[in-house]
Amino acid sequence: MKYILRAVKYFISICVFITFFILILVLLGFVSSDIETMFSQGWKSVGYIAIMFAVVSAVYPLFGYKKRLAGVLGDFADLRPGVLSYMENRGYVLESEDDEKMTFRSRSLLRRIFRVWEDRITIEKTLGGFEVEGLTRDVSPIVYGLEYKFRNPEENI
Repeated sequence: MKYILRAVKYFISICVFITFFILILVLLGFVSSDIETMFSQGWKSVGYIAIMFAVVSAVYPLFGYKKRLAGVLGDFADLRPGVLSYMENRGYVLESEDDEKMTFRSRSLLRRIFRVWEDRITIEKTLGGFEVEGLTRDVSPIVYGLEYKFRNPEENI
């Protein structure tokens, strides 16, 4: 269900962005406001474009989200303050916490809007370290940063 919801969110956001972009071009006078002259096949082209957006939106969640293991050893109680400070320094705020699982959200409203409210990062303590789940572009730097922070505790990140 989460996958379908993400795909629908991305489809709507792509459509809104392109509509806004075309509206600006029309207002500036770069293109005609008539759909029949704006696109070579008129409304039929709009349908083809919508299908293309639907395909991209359906595929993106496969590659846009992932889980990675951060190789950080130690007791959760000892590591928790370091994880909290690291995530706060990266612009995240603790949303919820259960046992050895923490969920963070972006502090920036603008960042949340551009990521279609899919900015949640989940960090869960596992046997080999922390399992970090979220947007691919956020997960990789967080994993590398956590590993660096706990391997070099004398340096603050």
